[in-house]
Amino acid sequence: MLSAKSTPIIEATLPTVGERMPAIARNFYGRMLGENPEFYDGMFSRSNQKSGAQQQALAASVAHFATHLLAHPGTTPEQLLSRIAHKHISLGIRPEQYDIVYKYLFQGIADELSDVITAEIAEAWTEVYWLMAHALIKLENGLYAGLASDKALAPWTVTGKVAAGTDAVTFTLVPGDDTPVSKSLPGQYVGVSVVMPDGITQVRQYSLSAGTGTDVRVFTTKLDTAGEVSPALHRDVQVGDTLILSHPCGDVTLADGDGPLILASAGIGCTPSASILRALSDNDSKRKVTVLHAESTLDRWAMREQMNDDVEHLDFAALELWLENPVAGADDGAHLGYMSLDNVTIPTDATVYLCGPLPFMRAIRTQALESGVPAANIHYEVFGPDLWLASA
Repeated sequence: MLSAKSTPIIEATLPTVGERMPAIARNFYGRMLGENPEFYDGMFSRSNQKSGAQQQALAASVAHFATHLLAHPGTTPEQLLSRIAHKHISLGIRPEQYDIVYKYLFQGIADELSDVITAEIAEAWTEVYWLMAHALIKLENGLYAGLASDKALAPWTVTGKVAAGTDAVTFTLVPGDDTPVSKSLPGQYVGVSVVMPDGITQVRQYSLSAGTGTDVRVFTTKLDTAGEVSPALHRDVQVGDTLILSHPCGDVTLADGDGPLILASAGIGCTPSASILRALSDNDSKRKVTVLHAESTLDRWAMREQMNDDVEHLDFAALELWLENPVAGADDGAHLGYMSLDNVTIPTDATVYLCGPLPFMRAIRTQALESGVPAANIHYEVFGPDLWLASA
């Protein structure tokens, strides 16, 4: 809880700090990575830094946290913090690194607020930072304590590499040493470390597209020709090679229960839906499941065969497909264009899982809310920095 001394200061300065937070974040990352370029090695994404996505996510999350403290004293934004904590676990972030972040973040604040900052303002925002940091550290310590090993990363051996649609590849891996393995849950992801041609390790998070438990990891990655990691995975990694993986992470997982489910995805966002669907199929679930998927063309659907097989296996599952560019006579039954819930029956007690591009998820979430689904029953997963929840 914010102290009585800091509350009016944060309330008065939040509009200014919120407006300047993007510049503060750019200043922060510029300083920290400029003085510590080794932080790129296995921790920070060069692609996200170049695009500005990471700076936007940091700025929005700090502003959102401060706004929540004012609006809901005595509580914290649990969903935001959980999302960040899981991402940190996938990167092996440790408590001592929050001191480094504090140093450079407040140098950035001092720079970007030099015209208005006072000792009292700096003290109040320091309190906000450490409230957020300590909340994250507590969450992360709890997550680490529940893992099978205190090693954040472990080697896994590639045993399978197969095409998935026209521009994705599915990798199957087994443990590469005797490091204890944490069980994965349907819908979770792993951090995958890949050494770039210049020797720098870059990490990306990929949803597990099939398989739970401890004996195998399966993830599917779409080729991003403008990226760094997916081209290296597609081009260079072969069966028999070793990849370094994190423990399974992510809080968007299949919840227990017997209520109806809606799995809505677009593009490569089908991977967590496929994982959840496979778990339901493996357990011969009797839940009512509606699978909705949108794709540009049928041949690009990375998890097409697996998802169709699992829907066929389940007694109470149905699938609807939307294609932007259907092929005449080959895509019978598919809807034309973008996904819409207008003619889809959505039970008001359904649990909805979304994954895909941000505009897609915004649109489908809005339609699900309009159908009567409570906001608490709608869950989503994003690839890369979360620019939605933090700015909501």
